[in-house]
Amino acid sequence: MSPAAKLPDTSAHIPVLLRPLIEAVAPVSGTWLDGTFGAGGYTRALLAAGADRVIAVDRDPLVFEMAKAWAGDYEGRIEMVQGTFSQLDEYGHDLDGVVLDLGISSMQIDIPERGFSFMKDGPLDMRMSQSGESAADICNTADEAELADIIYLYGEERASRRIARAIVAARPVETTLQLAKIVEGCLPRQKPGQSNPATRTFQALRIAVNDEYGQLAEGLMAAERALRPGGQLAVVTFHSVEDRMVKRFFQIRSGGLGNANRYAPQAEVEAPGFEMVVRKAVAPDEDELSDNPRARSAKLRVGRRTEAPAKPVDRGALGMPLRKGERK
Repeated sequence: MSPAAKLPDTSAHIPVLLRPLIEAVAPVSGTWLDGTFGAGGYTRALLAAGADRVIAVDRDPLVFEMAKAWAGDYEGRIEMVQGTFSQLDEYGHDLDGVVLDLGISSMQIDIPERGFSFMKDGPLDMRMSQSGESAADICNTADEAELADIIYLYGEERASRRIARAIVAARPVETTLQLAKIVEGCLPRQKPGQSNPATRTFQALRIAVNDEYGQLAEGLMAAERALRPGGQLAVVTFHSVEDRMVKRFFQIRSGGLGNANRYAPQAEVEAPGFEMVVRKAVAPDEDELSDNPRARSAKLRVGRRTEAPAKPVDRGALGMPLRKGERK
């Protein structure tokens, strides 16, 4: 982040589905891991609900800088770790709970220099960790077919080929508003009430830059390894692909898929690694939606670890979108 960029005000940040999450995992005690620390909303709520300690993990170094203003009030009950979902079992073992709040933080969107927003001009960055390949790198180096694949798979954008062709023709693409204008030129004019035409393309590039689906798949398995028997995994998702992956993970690891074909040979039944705490995904109620419209697409799923050993799950079985080189 540039020296001129100001730290965002986190006082108004509202964690999504906070009350239902705390109610679902109650009573809260012991050591929890918050895999998306952000402004610290879930961490503070877990401590207030009875957790002895929270391991606060985030990829973004900026969040720990912001937390300096208040983390000291908890007298060592918060351990802050810069890291990723896929390695969370390296940060804690025999945990009483893990919380994952997926997607992008509104704080990141609000800083133009981070390059996440198509509403404000800034460098085309989108790196949550502030290191590695940026969105500009992808736009300026990927071939047209690879770009189209990313935009279609991760953004579910039907005009992906047309957009990829326009990006390649406009190189170098270096700023957020430049990319937004390119995308808008490939799509019909935005109608009242519709999302911005650039929404899907920006989402796709952000997911690719940060390997969000890969991190989610590995993070779910890492959480299973890190939890003690009886420990709980609570995941908040914001769009259909994330929710599908989390739902299928819990179905596979709780034995909830069953045998779809009654004529097929009976598969060997594995001891389930989770039992479901809530059978259906929890959505925000009307009160939360009126306070926080951002929560409208959020869903919460919660599972509790059994004593069965953790087992890996194939990414394809989770319904994870796979790019050409990842498909078997």
